[in-house]
Amino acid sequence: MVDFTNIKRAFADKSNTDLNRAYFLFKTISSPRISSLLTNLVKFALIIRFPITKIIKITIYKHFCGGETIIDSKKTIDKLWKSSIGTILDYSAEGKEKEIDFNNVLNETIQVIRASRENNKIPFVVFKFTGLIKFNILEKLNNNTILNDNDQVEYNAFKEKLNVICKETVLAKTPLLIDAEESWIQDSIDRIILDLMKKYNHDKILIYNTLQFYRHDRIKYLNTILKQSKEENFKLGLKLVRGAYHQQEIERAKQKNYLPPVHLKKEDTDKDFNESIKICLDNIDNISICAGTHNEESSKILIKLMKERGLKNNDKRIYSSQLLGMSDNISYNLSNENFNVSKYVPYGPVKDVIPYLIRRAEENTSISGQMGRELINIIDEKKRRNS
Repeated sequence: MVDFTNIKRAFADKSNTDLNRAYFLFKTISSPRISSLLTNLVKFALIIRFPITKIIKITIYKHFCGGETIIDSKKTIDKLWKSSIGTILDYSAEGKEKEIDFNNVLNETIQVIRASRENNKIPFVVFKFTGLIKFNILEKLNNNTILNDNDQVEYNAFKEKLNVICKETVLAKTPLLIDAEESWIQDSIDRIILDLMKKYNHDKILIYNTLQFYRHDRIKYLNTILKQSKEENFKLGLKLVRGAYHQQEIERAKQKNYLPPVHLKKEDTDKDFNESIKICLDNIDNISICAGTHNEESSKILIKLMKERGLKNNDKRIYSSQLLGMSDNISYNLSNENFNVSKYVPYGPVKDVIPYLIRRAEENTSISGQMGRELINIIDEKKRRNS
């Protein structure tokens, strides 16, 4: 069994400065009151255009992001690869809805795909549909609302962008991860991705959808598309995650007076996530997975199930993934045992990535125990170095 308590290995490539920065960040995030105060101050500073990008760049951005460009991120990519950890570059400019911004995401995605060609350091490419099309159009599609003429023009432009990305993906032979989003647009995303899987996932699995298991319908959905893939002779690429919009889902359900589509107890999310790993490994000839988790227990379950099924540690159909700057005890110790590991590495101009960082800070504050575990590991390593 992999030893996730080996903190020395987890932080081997971190300087004392890196550790001190991490300590400050996780100490802050682990306090909901302080974290909330600081995120609100950042939001206010953005509104009044107060120059805070320099402070953010040397603190939270430095810890969680690769750089402002793909080239800037090369240092992070190479550093991770020294420990045989791949990089999933994520252009993390969020909340934009102008055509120029959609074209920026398209261009960045294409550049990452091309950078991944013949490059084992970049095992996946990732993007979100809302980086290419307006949220409200996806919402209309989700509700089966007829698009008006302008919406249809924009939707056609989106489909063409998607086509360009897929063509580049086929040339590069690098799998494409499409991130999950809010439930009220996710059905439309699922339908489009399923069509892409039917088209591209045959000899090699190139298209991955993301399933968020805080949703109580995802096990049922997983079984449904698994059955469909077998009947229609295509394969599934799946990124398995717990989910990133839990509070938003609950708040919207309250506002609109409908039952939340998400589990209200974390243990139910954990149960479904772990069950999804079992289902996928039971059907590994039809599925490739990227298990995105910061949970040690889920990582141990993945290892155990692989061993029980006689699967090699580096089976190319199975990846584990964590965010840059988090759960290094999982990433580095898995990699040391020859498991396939990747880190999500956000990048982009600091001012454009700030909304992403705020969202991550708000998410992480609500993750029970996670920030405390990160902090304990950092403190233990600082003590070990000073002893």
